[in-house]
Amino acid sequence: MGFDSTPRANRLHIGIFGKRNVGKSTLVNALTGQETSLVSAVAGTTTDPVYKAVELRGFGPAVLIDTAGFDDEGVLGKMRVERTREAMTKTDVAVILFDSEPEEEAEWAEAFRQRKTPVIAVINKIHDPDRMARVKETVRNRMGLEAMEIDPETGLGIGELKQKIADSAPENFWNVSLTGKLAGENDLILLVMPQDIQAPRGRLILPQVQTIRELLDKKCLVMSCTADKMEETLQALSRAPKLIITDSQAFAQVYEKKPAESMLTSFSILFAGYKGDIREFLKGAGAIDRLTEDSRVLIAEACSHSPTEEDIGRVRIPKLLRRAAGEGLKVDFVRGVDFPEDLSGYDLIIHCAACMFNRKYVMERVRAAQKAGVPISNYGVVLARLNHILDKVCFVED
Repeated sequence: MGFDSTPRANRLHIGIFGKRNVGKSTLVNALTGQETSLVSAVAGTTTDPVYKAVELRGFGPAVLIDTAGFDDEGVLGKMRVERTREAMTKTDVAVILFDSEPEEEAEWAEAFRQRKTPVIAVINKIHDPDRMARVKETVRNRMGLEAMEIDPETGLGIGELKQKIADSAPENFWNVSLTGKLAGENDLILLVMPQDIQAPRGRLILPQVQTIRELLDKKCLVMSCTADKMEETLQALSRAPKLIITDSQAFAQVYEKKPAESMLTSFSILFAGYKGDIREFLKGAGAIDRLTEDSRVLIAEACSHSPTEEDIGRVRIPKLLRRAAGEGLKVDFVRGVDFPEDLSGYDLIIHCAACMFNRKYVMERVRAAQKAGVPISNYGVVLARLNHILDKVCFVED
């Protein structure tokens, strides 16, 4: 990934929803100006949701999600509807298409409202003025939405729809900062980055790349080194760094060597606030003190990489947890989009930095944990707690 490329997880996710053959794929193509999705007169052409990273003129980087019809039928149809429901959890702005009076559409709109997801109602394929008026009135009365009239084939309403999507984006979506007030112009920032077996040779991992890019945009003075060269790097600097950012696995080592006046945080803790709820994660870390050998912990990873002998989530965190709570502590693991619907059997959930997920999806997991009454935290926060330095690290406040 180049410095000029916006990761998909950081783009506005726009979900296109509706019944089969209502014109969802045609709308996606109209929004992108290219044949992004397969268009067919046969109902049910779209199977799994199609995620397309695009640059939409007027508001920048986005992901368009073309979903299967939520009225699909049969065994495979039910599976496709479940995929569509999964896409709901990642959607920042939902566009629901109508070509008749709403039935299932109203139920889906209510589900989005419960998730606090903005909904835009769009009417497509209705050319009869009287019928159009009836559908608009029904949408208004049943759903409290003012439906827009579009025609993707002629371009009618597409520009207005793009503007409405931009206006419906979550507040401050485009201005969320990884480092917040921790770093500003001319501040000296030191990045201590262990290049372990999980870092692909010749490349930096995404959290490091994204942090560097933001610091450069802020006109910070950025210095980087590996953990074993931290002392030499500090000696080469004319002043102590204002902030040191490191990998969570190196917390203890870096804390021992850092200048007293330098603040310390980790890439994972920065992402905890950027992608999730940092205060909820800080609160959740308190559950570590209540863990026993009879406790059960769920560790969730966004990436689907193969675990290694140095793996933070699969090896290091469980080892530290068992050292604190007892060797009998049970630890379950999930990867990617796998996440249990029933969380009631867990005493703590620990999530990775989630650099591959958008914030909407991470917050869905936070809310699921809250609903189940299960504490949830983050790799970096947990490792700082286990290393007894959580009160000495900094994080971006709301």
